Amino acid sequence: MSLSRKRRKELNRLRSNAEELWGHQQAVLDRANDVAREAGRQVGYLTREEVAPRVREGYQHYMRPGVDATRDLARGAGATIERTVIPAVGNALGAVLSVGDVAKDARVRAALNRIAPRAVAVEKKKGPGFGTYVAIAAGVIAAAGVAYAVWQTFRADDELWVADDEPTSPDE
Repeated sequence: MSLSRKRRKELNRLRSNAEELWGHQQAVLDRANDVAREAGRQVGYLTREEVAPRVREGYQHYMRPGVDATRDLARGAGATIERTVIPAVGNALGAVLSVGDVAKDARVRAALNRIAPRAVAVEKKKGPGFGTYVAIAAGVIAAAGVAYAVWQTFRADDELWVADDEPTSPDE
């Protein structure tokens, strides 16, 4: 297929225009990449200089007091349970077990037989005894104490989430 000289010139001009346009597009894309890289750097600077300190300050101002108060409350509840409930339950169990041991002692039985022979009749166990009920009660009390400590730890404290009042302008 042969083209006229005029058509070849037009095609060559069109090809050179297309190559020039392609070069311009490559330059624009390179410049866009440079701008995007610089924007990424600026976002990093802004994050380090503005966002991170504000997030840190917000945590310190709003969240940390609540977290500290909750931790202190849980520690206090645990210490209270350890100081009061556990020794009381231990004393009660110890007293019950020691009374049971004394009642089983052969010398005590012999002394009671001399005083009132029929009062010491030993019955076989038919079901759970007093110690079982004391142990169950101690478990329920301990579970209630733990549940109360957990409730105190996770309850909503409205005072922690109240935002500071905005300063009002003098003309209002």
